[in-house]
Amino acid sequence: MRGRYDRRYRRDDNHFSDGLNWEEHRHSRGGGHKRREHHRGAKTFRRGRAIEFLNRLNVKRTTLKQQLESPELQTINPIIVGELKAVEMIINEFIELFEIHEDEMNQHNAIVESKIENEEPGDDSSEA
Repeated sequence: MRGRYDRRYRRDDNHFSDGLNWEEHRHSRGGGHKRREHHRGAKTFRRGRAIEFLNRLNVKRTTLKQQLESPELQTINPIIVGELKAVEMIINEFIELFEIHEDEMNQHNAIVESKIENEEPGDDSSEA
């Protein structure tokens, strides 16, 4: 095999100053094939937004369940059942994708509820 400057060498020979062989040297550069530890799920405020979206999906699921029990909506019962199944599938995929746990949801809901309780009635600072 020939090197960069048309010099013959064997791949087993150590021709690199840092003591690495060809494979180690090639992969040790900037972008290479290094595998970095990947963090699972968003850990910033986006995580809170994901949990808030999940709460909205749960509200939709609850609403659809109430509509199933409603006598005036019995004619469209199969449609509501289909929508309910679709929302539940989305919820399950969302929980799996973002790796959201029950305790995280409870903690987020407790924080949101405490913020709501601490707001003064008539405080329009959030409506600016």
